[in-house]
Amino acid sequence: MSNRTNGWQSFWKQNIINPSHRNHATQSQSSKLKDQIMNQRPVAIITGAAGGIGGETAVRFAEQGYDCVLLALPGDDLQPVTTRIEQTGAQFLTCLGDLSDLKYAQSTVEQCISNFGRIDALVNNAAWREITTMRKIELASWEKTLRVCLTAPAFLSRWCAEHMEKQKQGVIINVSSIQSQMAAGISPGYVAAKGGLDSLTYELATLYGPSGIRVLCVNPGAIDTAMGKYDTTQKQESGTDPVRHSSEDMIPLRRWAQPEEIARVIVMLASDDASYLTGTSITVDGGWKQQCSPYSIKHQQLPSEFPAD
Repeated sequence: MSNRTNGWQSFWKQNIINPSHRNHATQSQSSKLKDQIMNQRPVAIITGAAGGIGGETAVRFAEQGYDCVLLALPGDDLQPVTTRIEQTGAQFLTCLGDLSDLKYAQSTVEQCISNFGRIDALVNNAAWREITTMRKIELASWEKTLRVCLTAPAFLSRWCAEHMEKQKQGVIINVSSIQSQMAAGISPGYVAAKGGLDSLTYELATLYGPSGIRVLCVNPGAIDTAMGKYDTTQKQESGTDPVRHSSEDMIPLRRWAQPEEIARVIVMLASDDASYLTGTSITVDGGWKQQCSPYSIKHQQLPSEFPAD
């Protein structure tokens, strides 16, 4: 895969675009440069791209020859991700906004087409949640969770699929969670939204399959990201994380995943190596969902088979 020219790299370094604040000069320059690469490289849109699973996914797409459109919240630090993308020679566009605003979400698709002329992969990765219970959750929190975790992915999929259908190919990958299938009791909006995202995956795969569009769902378990970490009073006092230790006690691989381990699965699913996969969920949880008791209990039952940590 050849790198872009220095002129291209200079342009993109200087034009990290917030689609709601573009000026006409930038649009004109972008239009001229767009003609040089139109239809030459595949393009991926990744939501929640500032770090964690989204950031690692964007970098891995770039390493595989994709140009990337990175969606993130205003104020998110994208520099670590964009620096790594630049090192691959790929081009990128950043679009800053809140996915609970569907006008912003739709504008990112328009910006992608305006600058790259195509969309080959959409990764609905962004998420938001509040740790609370159904007894206490406020309506505003419930609605925001569903808008970010379910409504935005649904309509981004629709808007991207309009262009993918013209290309007669494309891949949509929804990043869900094993919490779509396992109750936790502490995040009702998130659990409901992720369950809906699983079902949306199957619905869209049925609708868009005849157009050559594959739709898949990845269901991670415990991931070493900011969202995956719980800060507790005990952790602050002792320097340890009892919640993490307790969750690892449920995982056969005995650890949380790193974001890049999920990213590798996502990018593989977007590739031709997964050309006959659609309408299904891929669980990436270190075996958590399929086993029923903590290892501390197994140790009590069969200490010779399950040594203490």
